[in-house]
Amino acid sequence: MTKRIGNIKDLPVIGWREWVKLPDLGVSRIKVKVDTGARSSSLHVFDLSEFSKRGEKWVRFKIHPAQRSQKNIVATEAEVLEYRSVKSSSGKSTIRPVIITNVKLLELIWPVELTLANRDEMGFRMLLGRQATRQHFLVDPGGSYYGGKPKRKKKKRKRST
Repeated sequence: MTKRIGNIKDLPVIGWREWVKLPDLGVSRIKVKVDTGARSSSLHVFDLSEFSKRGEKWVRFKIHPAQRSQKNIVATEAEVLEYRSVKSSSGKSTIRPVIITNVKLLELIWPVELTLANRDEMGFRMLLGRQATRQHFLVDPGGSYYGGKPKRKKKKRKRST
């Protein structure tokens, strides 16, 4: 149940792109595009397969959490809420599985419906739509990373001899 905020000024501000955690799926960080023009949220997955668990529909899938990288792979599974027809930004409709999972941003953890799709051609591995941010955040379309950036690993320098 979404808690209504009494005053819009009480909402924390986030930017058009942020780093979030998906603790239920084992993803410690993934960069998302916060898109108020998109109704639903979407996660890039691959090797998606359906199976039955305790009489319910579940999906097993893999995630590449790092943008433009296929090195890190997170294998996970989730119960299917439903299958939904979703129209992509190019106007093509597809039927996608929908799951509910917790998202963590700015120390706030809340459940979000995610459609699972192949977003290989897209710039971000995850899209956070307006249903997910409504009544939780104000979005600054000119700002980024209000929740901070993860520390980058320093590259090792080669020593010249």
